[in-house]
Amino acid sequence: MRSLTAVAVVVVLLSLALGQPVVWFPATELEHVLVWQLRAPRLLLGAVAGACLGVAGLLLQTSLRNPLAVPELLGVAGGAAAAVGTCVAFGVTVVGAPLTPALVGALVGGGVTLLAVRGATSPAAVLLIGAAVSSACQAVMLAATAATDSREQGVLVRYLLGSLTGTTWPTLGPVAVGLALAVPAVVLVLPRVRLLRLGDEEAWSAGLRPGRARVAVLAVASLLVAVVVGPAGPVAWVGFFAPRLAERLTAGSATAATGVAATAFLGALLVVAADLVARTALYPVELPVGGLTAFAAVAVGLLVRGRTRSGRVGAR
Repeated sequence: MRSLTAVAVVVVLLSLALGQPVVWFPATELEHVLVWQLRAPRLLLGAVAGACLGVAGLLLQTSLRNPLAVPELLGVAGGAAAAVGTCVAFGVTVVGAPLTPALVGALVGGGVTLLAVRGATSPAAVLLIGAAVSSACQAVMLAATAATDSREQGVLVRYLLGSLTGTTWPTLGPVAVGLALAVPAVVLVLPRVRLLRLGDEEAWSAGLRPGRARVAVLAVASLLVAVVVGPAGPVAWVGFFAPRLAERLTAGSATAATGVAATAFLGALLVVAADLVARTALYPVELPVGGLTAFAAVAVGLLVRGRTRSGRVGAR
């Protein structure tokens, strides 16, 4: 973890310095404005987005005992994005925007998935049902995008792919409010998550009702997703990548709290690094952050799977 901390420090410094122009030590007033009013809030939103999505994925995977139970495949992220996109497309103004529609959409999408998977026990069945709900949410988002004019379509498409473009300090106001609610909720729900990880029978014997507990966990995960999907869009697969990597780095030595902390740290590092690449790799063209995080998750997943298979073959 020490080496990862050093990497994180380097990534943060590069995120503040690199771009057009490159600014290592802000000296002029323009450089101060560029770094502290544009790059710094974008960096902070990326870190919060990665941490929240990573922890949301960890909660869902642990409570459902399914490594494929991520926000993207349970309708949570898709529902949040569809709700925000629909409000933007039709000019609907709501109190607390965009946090309120994102939270409602996340709860609806995740709730529909939970209702649909009742009685399904295999991971494949849960995955297929969740993917169907997510596809339906994406269809709503695409329909809303098609209903807008050409200027707004570009904005919504970028949002659908996940983007930190245009982040300023006022953008972080609703995010701070959401975090003030989400962090205590995660702490309160952790004991339930620990029992659900042991199985339904153990949870029942400890006096916990698994169904209600999973609904509570889903509500907390939905809040975490809504906090960041509103301003940043559905940044893909952070909820899968960060918990898996945290599990490998802390295997056998992590408590629930340290597991959450490690997942949040790795998720934040992933999104901040992806945004750095998105801003600078093909400047002035900006790549979608969600596309880069999805690519990273798939690449690392294939690498880990390949190493696991080669290890098994070698053992034989």
